[in-house]
Amino acid sequence: MKKILYILLIIFSFSSCSKYQKILKNSDNDYKFEMAKNYYKDKDYFRALPIFDELKLYFSGSEKAEEVYYYLAYTHYGLSEYLVASYHFKSFATTFPNSKKTEEMSYMYAYCFYLESPAYSLDASYTIKAIEELQYFIEKFPTSNRIDTCNTLIDNLRGKLEKKSFSIAKQYYNTENYKSAVVAFNNLINDYPDTDYSEEIYFLILKSNYQLAIKSIYSKQKERYKSTISSHNKFINKYPNSRRIDEANNIYTKTIKKLENFK
Repeated sequence: MKKILYILLIIFSFSSCSKYQKILKNSDNDYKFEMAKNYYKDKDYFRALPIFDELKLYFSGSEKAEEVYYYLAYTHYGLSEYLVASYHFKSFATTFPNSKKTEEMSYMYAYCFYLESPAYSLDASYTIKAIEELQYFIEKFPTSNRIDTCNTLIDNLRGKLEKKSFSIAKQYYNTENYKSAVVAFNNLINDYPDTDYSEEIYFLILKSNYQLAIKSIYSKQKERYKSTISSHNKFINKYPNSRRIDEANNIYTKTIKKLENFK
């Protein structure tokens, strides 16, 4: 029984390939277009793509050009070829600026970069590009019903950048590069004032300033101990009930004693 099923599967495969080859060789491009759309609807993008690619050239300048290009772009998208798809989505919007689908294609162009955005620990180029293109879409189509979606996507992307920035700043701290850590943490606060890492950031700024002062040459210690006091005050003012408050106050006490040596 299994052998019969295996033979039938082989026959079906050869028959299917033979049918597909006949479609490719068929001179009736309208027929080929309908078959390509059938493949697309069945999510058989591998078979649909070569046909749409050929028909894009054939129907160029005709009434069907827009529809063919629409399917071609989405076929690449269906194959998860997001960068290639993004090129075609943008090209569609440029080629058919008055189309009813132009807004949709402009959105998909930006969305493809969103899908290409990797984990926060990897290169952020596509993440930044996605934010830029989504913001551009919002500016170009301010009344679009996709605005809320775009804002949500931008928030997700900014979350990645925020997490990456925090990871880099903390790496400076963990490797005892305290001067760079202070700069990086302060930049993080400036760029993401509502960050969920806020309490930890202010506390690590305090600790970084204190460690930086301790490890500095004598001529720079007084100024850096004063920076420690300042960062302590910011921390306790913002988070008076923090579980880190005792440790923060302990650093403050040590810093005051250190400053007494400079009087």
